[in-house]
Amino acid sequence: MMEKIPFGRELVVMGMAAMTTFLCLSGTASRSVSESGVIMQLPPVLGGMDGTAQPLSEGEKVILPGDTESVKMSYQAISGEMASAQIVLAGGEKRSIHRPEICLPAQGWTLEGGNAVTVKLSNGHELQVMRLLASRPIELKDGTKVPLQNVFLYWFIGNKTTTPYHLKRIMKTNLDMVFHNVNHRWAYVVVSAPVLQGLIPNGKNLEMTKEMLFSIVSELAPKIMKNP
Repeated sequence: MMEKIPFGRELVVMGMAAMTTFLCLSGTASRSVSESGVIMQLPPVLGGMDGTAQPLSEGEKVILPGDTESVKMSYQAISGEMASAQIVLAGGEKRSIHRPEICLPAQGWTLEGGNAVTVKLSNGHELQVMRLLASRPIELKDGTKVPLQNVFLYWFIGNKTTTPYHLKRIMKTNLDMVFHNVNHRWAYVVVSAPVLQGLIPNGKNLEMTKEMLFSIVSELAPKIMKNP
């Protein structure tokens, strides 16, 4: 089940959006762009795995505007376990930043569900992230097709603020634009790993894969967030 918001909260969101639109059209905010809250550099080693820089996928190239900044790494262990990490930083266009639920289907993934979870970071802080489960068919060497599950964890980073929720990000953007003259330059971070049980010797099952990703986020977030 994807991100759900009760009906009462929907009314609040719509009301705040209407208020923001009115104030912005009235010229209340000059919309100065804030500093980003993210460091655009992924570590060469993460979770004990060696990393390799990766280009954007064809689906991402279609969706993301040309002035979007992005870094992307794939990581692999000697055991065969693997993970990936990506940071996307908005450019001048608002569509630079969106929920990964938008681009994952363009990459062939079928979304199976999602919910917000809390991860304890290596520096002792806590971070809320959105957890998604998706799958797509893959073909084995013998020609057999099997479903491959993949776990994704993502969160949005603004200037001294984070959230796993798309609507909260929009609300924060609008309120800070109007009342604090700040236009957040948002980024999002997504880490993912396939569930390799049955596909490689001693491959991790779903729960083990989730725990591996929690450990990766715990290590990664303090390294790339300016205010972790």
